[in-house]
Amino acid sequence: MIIKNFEQLKDRLRAMPVKRRVAVTPAQDEHTLEAVCHAWKDGMVEPVLIGDEPAIREILDKLGVHAEDMTIIDVKDPIESIQKAADMARAGEVDCIMKGKTETGALMKVLVNKEHGIRKSDTMSLVGFMESPHYHKVFAITDPALLTYPTKEQKKAAIANAVSAFHALGVEQPKVAVLAAVEKVNPKMKETVEAAEIKAEGVEGCIIEGPISYDLAMDPDAASIKGYESPVAGDADLLVVPDLVSGNIAAKTITVIGGGRTGGVVLGARVPVLLVSRAASADDKYMSIVLAALVGKN
Repeated sequence: MIIKNFEQLKDRLRAMPVKRRVAVTPAQDEHTLEAVCHAWKDGMVEPVLIGDEPAIREILDKLGVHAEDMTIIDVKDPIESIQKAADMARAGEVDCIMKGKTETGALMKVLVNKEHGIRKSDTMSLVGFMESPHYHKVFAITDPALLTYPTKEQKKAAIANAVSAFHALGVEQPKVAVLAAVEKVNPKMKETVEAAEIKAEGVEGCIIEGPISYDLAMDPDAASIKGYESPVAGDADLLVVPDLVSGNIAAKTITVIGGGRTGGVVLGARVPVLLVSRAASADDKYMSIVLAALVGKN
């Protein structure tokens, strides 16, 4: 299956007979509730709002949403509200968790707790799904936000996290490009050595190429000119970056001046987690909710 654009994903989520449940915690944040309510009005998700109920009701009223139409769980303490969301995720009562009025560190501290959290993998990573007018399908970048300088094993874990998401979206054998500045192994460039090792060792459920440069991964003409033959060349689904800085720059370049759209999801837990920044565009927030809901169904 090829995912051509984000609208295809919206249609797929909207058509589901049972709406995915998004736990927002703590939910008394206007920016977050605005995005969630937008997705709810469009028939995408079923919000579960956990937090200070009077404050939540006040914001919903401001947004023109009837509180009686929402599931609201009154938990005054922010940390307890996050724990409630984690408990519901473990019990299968929600399909994804979205950060509300709290710091990312506070949220993640609860979610990664070995006894009471929802951590499933030793490595939690962010996958930024991208739609570009200059590429023929939706693709993804990992990790542009969480793993600062990932080890080889962390890169493999991030690939596994992303591959599971692609499988949930219907892409059976995602094509993975482990990026470097060049496509040949250079002992002085650690990312090329690791890319070759990752390709040799493999990750289940995908096709891996590396080291491979960005242009060869995304542009079939560049691959043809250079005589680079690979099923991944010019058709990559997932770009694995050497570090957070390069991934962050790549993702923002694609969206800021490249006309791209994005939606990010943290994987490696029992359910996807949305760490949507207040500075993110309304469209970015919306698509993050859509993607998390789709991935969370599995």
